[in-house]
Amino acid sequence: MCAPVDSSAKPRLAEGEVTCAASFDLGENSRLTRHSPGHLCGMNVRPPLRFPGYALAAAAAGLSAYALSAVSAPSASAQPCPDTQVVFARGTGEPPGLGPTGEAFVNALNSRVGRPLDVYPVNYPASDDWATSGLDGIRDAGAHVVSMAANCPQTKMVLSGYSQGAAVMGFTTSPAVPDGVDPATVPKPLAPSVADHVAAVVLFGMPNVRAMNFLGQPPVVIGPAFQGKTIKVCAPEDPVCSDGMNFAAHDAYAQDGGVIDKGADFAASRLGGGSGAPVTVASPGGGFGE
Repeated sequence: MCAPVDSSAKPRLAEGEVTCAASFDLGENSRLTRHSPGHLCGMNVRPPLRFPGYALAAAAAGLSAYALSAVSAPSASAQPCPDTQVVFARGTGEPPGLGPTGEAFVNALNSRVGRPLDVYPVNYPASDDWATSGLDGIRDAGAHVVSMAANCPQTKMVLSGYSQGAAVMGFTTSPAVPDGVDPATVPKPLAPSVADHVAAVVLFGMPNVRAMNFLGQPPVVIGPAFQGKTIKVCAPEDPVCSDGMNFAAHDAYAQDGGVIDKGADFAASRLGGGSGAPVTVASPGGGFGE
């Protein structure tokens, strides 16, 4: 694992900081509950890049112990357990909450399932300093998922994220600590049984193998218990997740109905009791890693 980075220059959430629940409407028959403003990192695809994936993957490899010790109540803030909840991690620099891609995805999914969706924006700073905010994102996402599984066992969760947020959610499912990381320094992986409460994992513009190699970091590894319910959605020519070089494509997921629909269709099919067969993302322009 990378050596700890001095975070004194970066503002961080105070331990135990809580934000109030809020609700908002997305149209007819589409009321969603947002429990806290999300704080999430997305990937800045233009140099210079800071992407300490070793630290992220290490944190991802141990959320059960952390979450069970740190969380004692569901995130629903005294509200009844929802039928379905979207846990979304926004991209770097996006406004607090779901971010534009998350909003578009939730809108599209809601129109398909025809019932209210509960929403949990992952709570951590939307910074490009992965050594601090990335770790916070993985811990928050994992702790929330474990808490919901324990306290709202009938709730079906959809885990999703955009760009660096997609990597955060991917690392959250990782089954093991990467080589070179001391397991004693990180939490333990999510228990396989937690995956039973996750209906789908939808990752928009997730950095793939070449991108991670370029950054000198290990690739995101989706845990076996999550692989059959995961889709990686990559826009054509997006250099972060394909072999293209159109950086504008990486910034346009919220406006690209085709990629949003691909993720929403998959999640809706999983919520409706789909087959769970593994899904690969075949976007025009190809790709350079899973």
